Amino acid sequence: MAEAARALEDLAERFWRWRVAAAPDTPDDIPRVERPPAWTPDWSVSAVAARRDAWRAYDAELRALDLSGEPVAVRIDARLLGTALARVTWELDVLRSWQRNPCFYVDQALVGVYNLLLPPPPFTADRADTIVRLLGEVPSVLAQGRENLTGHAAAPFAQSAITLLGDAGESLRTAMSALAPLLPGGERLADRTEAAVRALDDFAAWLREGLPAFAGQAAVGAEGLAFFLHRVALLPYRAQDMRALGRQEWHRAVAMETTLRHRHRDVPAPALPADVAALVETAAADELGLRAFYTESGLLSQPATLRRYLFAEMPAYLAPLTWLGVAHEIGVESRPDADAIRYVEPPRPDLPYFELAAARDPRVQLAHEGVHAQQMALSWRHPNPVRRRYYDSAANEGIAFYHEELMLQAGLFDQAPHSAVFVANAMRLRALRVEVDIALALGDLTLEQAADVLATSVPMDSATAWEEAVFFAGNPGQGLSYQIGKLQVHDLLATAHRQQGATFDLGAFHDRLWLEGNVPIALQRWESLGLTDHIEEADSLAGEHRL
Repeated sequence: MAEAARALEDLAERFWRWRVAAAPDTPDDIPRVERPPAWTPDWSVSAVAARRDAWRAYDAELRALDLSGEPVAVRIDARLLGTALARVTWELDVLRSWQRNPCFYVDQALVGVYNLLLPPPPFTADRADTIVRLLGEVPSVLAQGRENLTGHAAAPFAQSAITLLGDAGESLRTAMSALAPLLPGGERLADRTEAAVRALDDFAAWLREGLPAFAGQAAVGAEGLAFFLHRVALLPYRAQDMRALGRQEWHRAVAMETTLRHRHRDVPAPALPADVAALVETAAADELGLRAFYTESGLLSQPATLRRYLFAEMPAYLAPLTWLGVAHEIGVESRPDADAIRYVEPPRPDLPYFELAAARDPRVQLAHEGVHAQQMALSWRHPNPVRRRYYDSAANEGIAFYHEELMLQAGLFDQAPHSAVFVANAMRLRALRVEVDIALALGDLTLEQAADVLATSVPMDSATAWEEAVFFAGNPGQGLSYQIGKLQVHDLLATAHRQQGATFDLGAFHDRLWLEGNVPIALQRWESLGLTDHIEEADSLAGEHRL
């Protein structure tokens, strides 16, 4: 290995060791990181400054490396590290959630605790101690929020946080009460919980009092959005082009759903499982059936060591806190063999949008979240450590969304017409997210208007629509990642097929795509097909903007 390549490898290792401690917590499941021992959330003014100093040092090291003579794979690794550094800039200096968004501090205070509840029991002494310790940090994190938000908070985000915090304290108290009997030495839990509840209530009161003076806007603006799209996500399309692509895909999804509904108009809806146990049993059988479907159809290899994706009954200590994130234990890099788990509630007709569909047919969940679980497990085993990390949602979500329609086309839902209709309906949602995501980022829609668009145009329940609108407003670029990532996968597949002709192997294409699933598709196109056009276009678009 050349000296520059070794220096890059060392830099990447040091950066990621820093990043797993410095990255913000998020309700999203894919970016979850495994925190180092004794980690504590810290968003004080000095901690933010330290993050910025660390970024400058890593960025300077990367820029100083001359990799021009290195193989393409090494240059791609450098671009990956560059996108990770760009994300730090995005977080600290462009999006600035730590200054603008009170919901950010609810996440930093509680998501770390929530993530520790996701792996199944037993709760070891170390795990229990960490939960109690992080609960004890809630007051200080929220105090840091008050300091950083003063003079900067955006009123729409403050109102969202007030709504979010309405039941937060009571939900935390209920969850920790259910958890206490399972924890060794859990007597400290009650005191820490009550202190955290008081801090949450005080934070909400502070937001209500200050709301009239909060003047900041939720929209990140055109320049900020472009920074994310082209420097972080490496997307080769302008925002207005993505809106057009999203609208076109929405029309296609509506047409597909309409045709399927018409075709199956006389087929009665399937009954819901009798109880959680029946749902869990069905999901386990369906997961094995899907793996067999992959291998029998030659669509995707299934290594014998590949972990499973299983449903499990929602624990009483987790159910009150699912507003903090996806109730889905996707796992971590250090445990790639541990089964992934989706926690489910008793089947009933009033479940939210995705949960109801999964209760009726677990395969619609397996077709997306189950793909995340397999893709991440495969990527965590990548021989190149730089490729084991999360960089942006477009590749991961694009693959999972692509897989949903792939299963529809390949025949998985031929005997389940209502599931086929749901897959088409979910395609409407993912296409609509492009418009909503960009419109929120540019200030063309308010949160209320975005939620209304989602609720009426998918359609979906109002609670899920509001959650989606708030999340996308606070995380620009994530909502569009499903549809735009999927279109990139289609482009990659079609171009590979055109290049390879009769030698093209769809199963081999998928195997490589899943393994490289953390790498932005523009970079995969460069490495696998030798085409630099999309990465050059992303760079060109990035150069058009000041940030």
